[in-house]
Amino acid sequence: MRIRICIPVIIAMFMMIPSFCLAGKRVSVSVNSANVRTGPATKYDIVWKGVEKYYPLVVLDQAKSWYYVKDFENDTGWIFKKLVDTTETVITVKERCNVRKGPGAKKPLAFVVDNGVPFKVMARKGNWIQVRHADGDKGWIHKSLVW
Repeated sequence: MRIRICIPVIIAMFMMIPSFCLAGKRVSVSVNSANVRTGPATKYDIVWKGVEKYYPLVVLDQAKSWYYVKDFENDTGWIFKKLVDTTETVITVKERCNVRKGPGAKKPLAFVVDNGVPFKVMARKGNWIQVRHADGDKGWIHKSLVW
């Protein structure tokens, strides 16, 4: 009698594992421009239009071919799974971020970006991250400036 009760409980637990594994997974936009919607289908309204390549997102849930995601500002929405991948990316979280030509605060400045600029991670060295923007610009940024 006890085995009959345990088997459905064990099966239910195994069915929940994919959802637990998915929650918190980090993905990034893999196409030049993507839309994020209010629901998991193209019939739903667009809440973010033209999200650019390398924009990082955290997966909260999944419905068939769609991920429910949040961004660095805790905004949420649905994105089609084929528009993202697991490329490691970061996004700037400060109003003015210096991107340098090498890993260090005394290295020459390569360029400056504002809040909300996504980058692909190329390498890491201590507290510094070598990054590349979708337009090809690259350099090093301190980890405290990104999410």
